[in-house]
Amino acid sequence: MPAQPPTGEPAPADGSLPESALTGLGSRPFGVYVHVPFCATRCGYCDFNTYTADELGSSASFGSWLDGLRAELELGAKALSGGPAPAAETVFVGGGTPSLLGAERLGAVVDAIRDTFGLAAGAEVTTESNPESTSPEFFERIRKSGFTRVSLGMQSAAEHVLRVLERTHTPGRAVAAAREARAAGFEHVNLDLIYGTPGEREQDLRDSLDAVLEAGVDHVSAYSLIVEDGTAMARKVRRGELPMPDEDVLADRYELIDAKLAEAGLHWYEVSNWARDADAECRHNLGYWQGGDWWGAGPGAHSHVGGVRWWNVKHPARYAAALAEGDSPAQARELLTAEDQRIERVMLELRVRSGLSVRTLDDAGRRAADQAAADGLLEPDALADGRCVLTDRGRLLADAVVQDLLA
Repeated sequence: MPAQPPTGEPAPADGSLPESALTGLGSRPFGVYVHVPFCATRCGYCDFNTYTADELGSSASFGSWLDGLRAELELGAKALSGGPAPAAETVFVGGGTPSLLGAERLGAVVDAIRDTFGLAAGAEVTTESNPESTSPEFFERIRKSGFTRVSLGMQSAAEHVLRVLERTHTPGRAVAAAREARAAGFEHVNLDLIYGTPGEREQDLRDSLDAVLEAGVDHVSAYSLIVEDGTAMARKVRRGELPMPDEDVLADRYELIDAKLAEAGLHWYEVSNWARDADAECRHNLGYWQGGDWWGAGPGAHSHVGGVRWWNVKHPARYAAALAEGDSPAQARELLTAEDQRIERVMLELRVRSGLSVRTLDDAGRRAADQAAADGLLEPDALADGRCVLTDRGRLLADAVVQDLLA
């Protein structure tokens, strides 16, 4: 999701949206994101809006969060009632560690969305899960409650890499959990990998990829480790306790991932995501990348509807308290200009295999696209057909290509 803007105007207490945001509502993809802010432990590399039980104390609980979520979803459905309010085509429950809620509460989340926004026929409903907080019974129960897709945090099959990341699951648990999910009837199962962890060897990544393929999943996400300021890992790197791989190593790792997955029949459809076929692609995330609308519910969640973006207060106690008073938990919002939206389209759509329409670029951007094709970063045939599509080399330099197209 987009990073939180540094500034914004106050958001209305009733959660209402300007008339301009409701124009065209229903003509764009619409999804609901639910943020679960709870984790059993804090991983050293993580800077997400998450809290352990010790950090929260008695200020918030699963119950107060769920009560607040129901209230926010009701508020959201009212806010969109000024237009032809769309049913949710996709739902994504992320975090944090949604599986800590247990199957019953996750089912209650789906029920709350169904009772407010409604679920479209054939809706994709995903939950992230930590392998250690799942079981065959867990998967069977959430499948019956309406979930259609599971995303499991694997990160690595190498024990020493998991230790550096401060992950709590054992190396083989993610593969076992993926198999349990498939046995429970989930056709669509994703495993997340992180590459470029300090101390990771090429063979460690090869072993992780072998484990992923052994699990038989139809979707893989692989992200280069980013050491965020303020994290425990950043402090260790700064003190020289952990080395970081250079950019050439990261590029080699990415090419290895792409080659191994492609050989096994999983092909990239977004720079960091591979799927068995179109049905296996994450429709919810495609909504983000391709300019859709979504309501983000939960502490710190971000939303976007019709060129209006807003973000909620981060702390679960503040979130629950605002909704208990009948107020929106939104901290602030911003109205995106036409140029803001064009820039975001370039930044996001270029990352997707279908690419970006050349019509989105200004004259300088079109000239930059021609140069990028000449440099082997954009596919010449696609460009001739009016679309900017990254080549294999272009994916390695995607951020630089975006900068050139927007210069």
